[in-house]
Amino acid sequence: MTDAAEHQAIGAARAAPILSARNLGKSFGALRAMSEVTLDLAPGEAVGIVGPNGAGKSTLLAALAGSFLPSEGTITFDGRDITRAGAAEVCHLGIAKTHQIPKPFDGLTVFENVRVAAAFGGGGDHAADEVAYDALKLCRMLPLANQRAERLGLLDRKRLEVARALATGPRVILLDEVGGGLTDAEAEELVEIIRAIRARGTAIIWIEHIVHVLLQVAERLICMDAGRVIADGDPEAVMKDPQVMEAYLGHSVE
Repeated sequence: MTDAAEHQAIGAARAAPILSARNLGKSFGALRAMSEVTLDLAPGEAVGIVGPNGAGKSTLLAALAGSFLPSEGTITFDGRDITRAGAAEVCHLGIAKTHQIPKPFDGLTVFENVRVAAAFGGGGDHAADEVAYDALKLCRMLPLANQRAERLGLLDRKRLEVARALATGPRVILLDEVGGGLTDAEAEELVEIIRAIRARGTAIIWIEHIVHVLLQVAERLICMDAGRVIADGDPEAVMKDPQVMEAYLGHSVE
């Protein structure tokens, strides 16, 4: 293969998205939560999503995760149409999502929480112990494996939420404000864990209000406002975009 052909092949591979959304819309009765959202996520890519409260960010992630059907548009994963797939099927296919507010099984230990996720989506019950151990190790939670989930502090509950998602064996992980409520030091620890997840080749979409934390992982930034994508591209350029600045500051920027 010539150098030109090799570069062309590499470019084509990079251009092929693992997850795509086209013209997604979602209405809840009279409330229009999302309109005409289009995005592509490449294999192994890390994309951050920012925007003011009510911008439609969490609605987008919920639609991608199969938590509800979009009112319009299509979603494809690895070339397969998953628009009408439910959350369980989407998870089995390889897309995992964390929740803004961690929802562990409080009556179970940390290890048992992660093992449930591993048995469900990480290769079946026969491999669940090994998968759970691996997820807990990456998320730095092995010392807490036998502690009951209800006794965890906020950072550890966030790490457990990530570990449970990781244990399902995702190719794409959707992170919904996992840094919310953490101190800078705690957020930095979470960043290191998310970097380690990405180093395994897992693609990431991460919603976060703490932009400086998000930019330690995301190579591309999307800004949403009023249910629409208003900017998508290089993080520095996106944050300097007049529409983005207006969405955050509430007035036009000359």
